[in-house]
Amino acid sequence: MQAARFMVTADHADGVYRVGEMVRWSIVWVGEGMPPEKVDYVVKKGGLTEQSKGSLALTKGVGTVEARFEKPGALLLVLQGSRSRGGAVAAPEKVMLSAKRPANFDAFWAAKVKELERIPANPKLERGISGKAGVLYSKLTLDNIRGTKIQGHTAQLAGKTKLPALLIVQWAGVYGLPKNWVTDRAADGWLALNIEAHDLPIDQPPAFYEGQSRGPLNNYPAIGNDSPETSYFLRMYLSCYRAAQYLTEHPDWDGKTLVVMGGSQGGLQALMTAGFHPKVTAALASVPAGCDMLGPDIGRAPGWPQWINNAGNKDKNKVREASRYFDVANFASRIKCPVLIGCGLIDETCPPEGIIAAANQIQSHKELILLPVAGHQNENNSQAAYEKRCWSAWLPALREGKQIPR
Repeated sequence: MQAARFMVTADHADGVYRVGEMVRWSIVWVGEGMPPEKVDYVVKKGGLTEQSKGSLALTKGVGTVEARFEKPGALLLVLQGSRSRGGAVAAPEKVMLSAKRPANFDAFWAAKVKELERIPANPKLERGISGKAGVLYSKLTLDNIRGTKIQGHTAQLAGKTKLPALLIVQWAGVYGLPKNWVTDRAADGWLALNIEAHDLPIDQPPAFYEGQSRGPLNNYPAIGNDSPETSYFLRMYLSCYRAAQYLTEHPDWDGKTLVVMGGSQGGLQALMTAGFHPKVTAALASVPAGCDMLGPDIGRAPGWPQWINNAGNKDKNKVREASRYFDVANFASRIKCPVLIGCGLIDETCPPEGIIAAANQIQSHKELILLPVAGHQNENNSQAAYEKRCWSAWLPALREGKQIPR
């Protein structure tokens, strides 16, 4: 049975309000058949804590839900029995983190970098056919901590040197890396590197990745998540660090531009790497995951992978504590380069309030694009404002070493 469908629109087109102001969401039936006479709804503060709920009577499929902002933060309207959502945010510049970072945060990661540096990168390139005229393509393997590998692929224009570097990091899931993800960027003039989030070959049949997802990598965020020393994300974060370092040591790098980009889990990795590796010069993160993991402490929904809610039979306090070392928000204040972030106001996978709180820790130039009707996916082109700034403004300017158009 198809879920009910409504179009939900806030009375401020940008979704931004003042504290104390009322948001009014217009509800319009756009589903098939006769509209229902009513719809049940709930309004959640921070995407988690119930502020109000009720049953909205509809007139010919049309109605209005109102909610007042009591403090800086986001409100999420959920229409029950429907995928339809409404979002809004008040005073986004005043949204703060749920907790301070651990006192030994920097010391922990400095020790992990030392552990990584004790292992030679041992890069191995396997030249392949790019499928694009004038583009060189290779699969790449680097050594990582504790006997693991970093696997990815790289591409660049043949005969070109002094190239700006682009590190591409991946969203959640278990899958291979199509060749054009780097060759397209290389054709644009980048020294491009795209890495797997997992220690897996990049070009196996779909059945291989499905087997990994169902088997050893099933719910991989929960692997070792009760200690920062064993968390699955430890290897992943250090993979990003080493991949960035590889680009800075590449003979054809221009020595100036190192950009990292990704969406969701890739957005997590992009922001983390920008705060982790000192030579990153820009980061582009669409709907970044992993922001403000202790959000539930103050009634705020945490972003994927929601470590606190993914403890299973483990000690929840240990999982909670370990999550703080991988929280993107705790890397954000370390970022010194320009950052572009896209944030969907109806995103329930990576809720906006945590992303905004993390973005507010960034002291360098940042552009936070609030997407009023965007969830986690780019449904109905709802993330177009971010996509346009990313692909038409930021990346071309960064590639050419120019100022980012304001």
